[in-house]
Formats: sequence, structure tokens, C-alpha cells
Amino acid sequence: MTSSARYHRCLVFCLVTTTLTCLMTSCYGQEAEPTLLLKFKSSLENATSSLGNWNSSVPLCAGNASNWNGLLCFNGQFFGIRLESMGLSGNLDMDTLSQLTNLLTISVMNNNFEGQFPDVKKIGGRLRGVFLSNNRFSGELPDDAFAGMKSIRRILMANNEFTGKIPTSLLGIPKLVELQVQDNKFDGTIPAFNQQDFQLNVANNKLEGPIPSQLTSQSASSFAGNLDLCGEPMPACPTSKKKKKGIPIVAIILASIGGLIILAIIFFALFLLHRQRKKPTQYEKSVSVKNLNKKSEREEKYTRSHEKGKLYFVRRDREKFDLEDLLRAPAEVLGSGSFGSSYKADLPIGKPIVVRRFRQMSNMGKEDFHEHMRRLGKLSHPNVLPLVAFYYRREEKLLVTDFVDNGSLASHLHGKRSPYQPSLDWPSRLKIIKGVTRGLSYLYKELPTLTLPHGHLKSSNVLLDHKFEPLVADYALVPVINKDHAKQFMVAYKSPEYMQNERLTRKTDVWSLGILILELLTGRFPANYLKQGKGANADLAMWVNSVVREEWTGEVFDKDMDTTKHNCEGEMLKLLKIGMCCCEMDVGRRWDLMEALHKIEELKESDEEDYSSNYYYASDDQGEMYSSKVITDDDFSFSKNA
Repeated sequence: MTSSARYHRCLVFCLVTTTLTCLMTSCYGQEAEPTLLLKFKSSLENATSSLGNWNSSVPLCAGNASNWNGLLCFNGQFFGIRLESMGLSGNLDMDTLSQLTNLLTISVMNNNFEGQFPDVKKIGGRLRGVFLSNNRFSGELPDDAFAGMKSIRRILMANNEFTGKIPTSLLGIPKLVELQVQDNKFDGTIPAFNQQDFQLNVANNKLEGPIPSQLTSQSASSFAGNLDLCGEPMPACPTSKKKKKGIPIVAIILASIGGLIILAIIFFALFLLHRQRKKPTQYEKSVSVKNLNKKSEREEKYTRSHEKGKLYFVRRDREKFDLEDLLRAPAEVLGSGSFGSSYKADLPIGKPIVVRRFRQMSNMGKEDFHEHMRRLGKLSHPNVLPLVAFYYRREEKLLVTDFVDNGSLASHLHGKRSPYQPSLDWPSRLKIIKGVTRGLSYLYKELPTLTLPHGHLKSSNVLLDHKFEPLVADYALVPVINKDHAKQFMVAYKSPEYMQNERLTRKTDVWSLGILILELLTGRFPANYLKQGKGANADLAMWVNSVVREEWTGEVFDKDMDTTKHNCEGEMLKLLKIGMCCCEMDVGRRWDLMEALHKIEELKESDEEDYSSNYYYASDDQGEMYSSKVITDDDFSFSKNA
């Protein structure tokens, strides 16, 4: 064979090899992505159940929906990884992820990852979001940890165990709009961030020194918990003082002796003066009393004007009234809870209102408190009790809401009923739990930055109107309640994850929902809610599990619920299983809220009712992507020991 023929044959072989390589890897991109993702999965621990549908024979995306759990898709193209609240641990294989050329965002929040900060800069400048909050990452971040990442917009690393300095390479990211590093152990000073529309949270670290002037417009709560930070919006920095020259010890002793002698002379002179002072005349007494009265009147007027305060209304659809109207109105004490007392006030204008008095709300300054309440005032949903107005003083706060005339779910389940008052039947209880879940889902959607959009979900905080429509109350109070008080009394802090690891996630509210479902079905009150501090494990959930483990029987259901009239035992059993899946102790195995919502929406009043599909949409925590799906009966499967 001639050298020319050999050359052409070699050229053809190289072209064929290159083409085959392209087909298998990056020339056509999509073919390589499943292989790389499966390789990435192999570096994770506890991924078998949550990522069980990762299969190279199935396309990654179908339009804007993902066929693989935890992937984000748009127009049939994979662009992000969102593996949140799955109980995952192990390694985050950045070398493999760096080969995914379409990867724009990665989130592993609310998991159990440990070790050093993952080297995200390997993914390159295309990455737009990194979300690592609520894990156990630790150690120092290299100063160049974010070097060259020009496209990144959001970095969330809150509630980990990072130490050392905040990397200055963050200053070189022009598009950065949000950085959350609160609840870590960062020390040193805060870099002088100068990005536009920038939001920063560095609360509860070990930072020190003056806050850069570029950040003075940030909320004071974003810097709270750093004892050595100063300057706007925190207290002013102390002025530096020159060191004084040391004073000889002999001079100090002589000065002390001289001072004592002078003090003795002064006291002796005052004593003689007191002995010689004349008694006041009647005229002097009269003048003195008059002046005293004038002074007390001025002080009383000043005190009244400052204590009077002002009610701030957050809704425009309510007729306004002032604090004096409220104080003059006939009032009735409704009860005293773990946060304070509640009063019903009958105003001459409009319908009755309820005033909640809080003394355990000094977590926030005035401006941040006002901002949080205004945010809550914008919420509007048929199953969420609206905030009407609020009152702020340093010592106490008042929250004003509408009066709901049918009491709480707790009073209907556990209170004494009159002979003519019927118990809650299955249709009423199903209606209530559907409304509660819809209201909770709305809070999740409207308050995406809160780890606990509710935080205190229990039967006494579910109010019922005259049609037995539920209204969720006492929501989103975790940011404003003193943390020590919250740990003692709030329901979220009774959850298994807080008891075991002192951690809260967005699935903690789901655990509270599960306990509420079991309480609704069994008629039993959750005993662990009565215990202060770290509650015992979910007593009610443990009891239900012990009954169910032996045999599926009706022993678990409330005897006051008329099951024969509605032929609904099959549907009640489904709801029982949903409650148990929401109460799963392992956060990774516990259902998320959307999954619980759609299973609950499928439930019917009787076993014979026709089924109709439910459509839904869900947004991620960043409010950037949406997906849709149709739920069918085939999706609803349980095991006996679920």
C-alpha cells in the first residue's frame, strides 16, 4: 500500500472516530448528560429512593417538566439541579458537574452534606445560582472561591459551619444580587460590596469592625448576632481614645488617701448644715407643693403622649380606628396562650376584632418589624387569617385580626360540646384539612425566603368560620419571636429533626401538618405539644404507628366521626397514610408539601365518589421556574409500613 493510500485510510479512520466520539459525548450534548448525571449520583449517599427514577433510557426533560427527580428543565432542555430536602450526603462531584455545559444552577439545601466548601468555580463562569444552605459544610473558604464566576446572581450558604473570612472574590461578581451567609462562624470584617440592588445577610457570625458605608441601607437584622460589628444600621462605632501614660502606684495610693480625707470633710460639713437648716414655713410648703403638682402634670402628659402610640393598618379594605377607640371598646378575654393574651373587642364601627398581645417579640428593631408586618398584610387567601393592623412598642406588640365566630379546630375536637352541638363528621374534617393545606401551600409560595412559612401549625391555630371553612392563624412569627421563647413553645421546635439535630427545614411545617392530620382523624391531642423545651418524639405519630403496625383497624379513628353514614373508611384510610408520610422522622423520606397537597386534593367524601384529576403549578424557592403535572390515581400508592 502506498504512503498516500495509508494517509487517506488513516484520515478516514480519524474522522470516523471523532464522529463517534461526538455522538457519544459533547458534540450532541444531550446524549452525554444522562451519563454524567448518573456518575454524579454515584458520589451521593442516600440517593437510592429520592433519585430512583434517574434512568439513562428516559429523557431528562419533557418540555418544562423533568422526567428525573430534582432536575430543572426549560423548553425540553435541562439547565439545573435542585436536590433539596432529600436527606442526601456524601460528595458533590464538581469535576463531573463541570462537564455539564448547560448547568446554570445547583441547589442542595436542607440536606446532610459535610466537609469543605465544594469547588463551584470548576463549573465556570456560566453558573448563575449556588444554594448550599442548611447543611453541615465547614472549614474556611479560599479567598478565590468565586474567582471568574461573572454570571452568578445568588449564593445561599446559610446555617452551615463555615469559618474564616468572607472571600473577597465575591467583590468581583458584577451581577451578584443576593448573598446569604447567616448562622455560620465567619470572622473578620465585611467586604465592601458595591453591587447594585444587592441583598446581604451575615447575621449570627463572629464578624467585627465597622459596616462598610455601601451597606448602610441594608436591614439591621442582616447584621444581628455579630457582637463586634458597629456603624449604620447597627449602633455607632466607639471613638478611639489615645492610651494614657501609666501612673506610678505610689501616686495612686496618695491620691486615694487624699480623696478619702476630702470626702470625710465634705460629709461632716453637710451634716452640720443639715442640723442648722430651718424648718420650712407654711408659705414655702405651699409653693413647694404647687411646683410639685405642676411637674407631675407635665410628666404625666409627656408619659401619656408617648405611651399612646399608633396603630398601623396593613389592609385598605378595613375601616380604620385609633388606639383610643380600641381601649374604650367593650372587651372580652378569649384566652391566654404561650405568646400572650387574646381579647375580643366590639367596636362601634365594623365587625368585632381580636387583639393579640405579645411580650416575647424583641427579636427585631422597629423598622424591620414594620417591614415584616407589612409583608404579612399583603397576604390574601380564603384559608389564611388576614392581619388587619399592628402596634409596636419595645416592651410589647399588638396584632389585630378579624374575629372568627366558630372558634378553633382544637375546641371542636377536644372541648366540651352542648347536647345539641354535633361532632365534626368526615366531610367537615376533610373540608378543614383541605383548606389548611391550601392555606399552608399559599404561605410557602408567598414567603419563599422563610425556612418556616408557618412554624406554629396546630389545631388551636386553625380557626373555623360559620361554614366550617378553616383559616390558618399565627403564621410567619418565627422571625419576630425571641428565639429562646420560640424553642420552648413553638410547634416547629417539637419536630424530630430539631430534637435530634437542632435543625429546621421547609419540611418541618409538613411534619406539623402530619400531626394535625392524625389529630383530626384520631381525636387525640398531641401530648408532646404540652412539654416545654425539646418535646419528646411525636407521641401521637408513635401511637398511630404502633396501632397500624399490628393491623389496619378502625381503632385508630375518632369514634365521634360518623363513618357508616358516608361510607368513607377507604378515604379516611388514605388520609391516615398521608398523615403518616408527612410525619416520617427521616426528613429525606418525608413528603414535601406539594406532594401532600395533591394527595389530599384527590380525597373524596365517600368511597363511591367519582374521581377528577387535579392540576397544579409549583414555583421553586427563587420564583424563577414553573412546572405542571396531572395527578392520577396511579400516583397514589402506599406500603403498609409507609
